[in-house]
Amino acid sequence: MSKILKCSGNDDIITIKAEDSGDTVTFVFESEKQDRVSDYQLKLMDIDSDHLGIPDTNYDAQVKMPSSEFQRICRDLATIGDSVTVACTKEGVKFSTSGELGSGNVAIKQTSGIDKEDDAVVIDLNQAVTLTFALRYLNLFTKATSLSPTVSLSFSKDVPLLVEYKINEIGYARFYLAPKISEDE
Repeated sequence: MSKILKCSGNDDIITIKAEDSGDTVTFVFESEKQDRVSDYQLKLMDIDSDHLGIPDTNYDAQVKMPSSEFQRICRDLATIGDSVTVACTKEGVKFSTSGELGSGNVAIKQTSGIDKEDDAVVIDLNQAVTLTFALRYLNLFTKATSLSPTVSLSFSKDVPLLVEYKINEIGYARFYLAPKISEDE
């Protein structure tokens, strides 16, 4: 579609036409003086995909931490490996990776008595959880770091990770990532 739109002039009038059951969409570009009219047809794709619904889940572990710290951990570990294993226990959260260069671990303990609430690490744990995720996608999620000073990570066995950035009075940005499944299972 972007290639077709580049065929239009800056001052062209654009008309988009499509039939309800058609398999193409037509773009008509008319110059301002109407001395040139061009039309292009774009084939539509028929995508058969199921809608992925996210059921309400009671998570076994929830970690609230500074979003900049989460971004740094994901960025640093991605230089070493492709996936990160997150182990959440009552002692804290441990992020681990290994790759051709070696291995890396970052452990974060729960903090209390911090002056700034946004700098605190808060762990709400019902049950210890250890899951592995693709760092490539987590690094894409961390692009939302500028939206919120904190990030909330929610884990449960065999359930997608919930990465949530709360945005002041507007709402939130939520990302879901399924855990990697080992060959043993």
